[in-house]
Amino acid sequence: MAAQDIIIRPIITEKSMAGMPMKRYTFKVAKTANKIEISKAVEELFGVKVAKVNTINVRGRLKRQGRTQGYTPAWKKAMVTLKEDSKSIEFFDGMF
Repeated sequence: MAAQDIIIRPIITEKSMAGMPMKRYTFKVAKTANKIEISKAVEELFGVKVAKVNTINVRGRLKRQGRTQGYTPAWKKAMVTLKEDSKSIEFFDGMF
């Protein structure tokens, strides 16, 4: 699996932005990716050194519209912590 297929998009929320001073970034990742693949993909795409990766499987939420109801898709979230001597990710620098 290519690095572009593993890292789908960054998560931009207040809570994820609070982790930026500690070099902690949050991404939506492929459901089949494991921590080692996520670590290598972040290092390849952004040219940084990864210290650790935490992952969470996010369940779909129940949504209703009138009589019908269904679930939003389930997805996987990864919180990536960079090493102290690593540079920050340029994409996030303009947001903080």
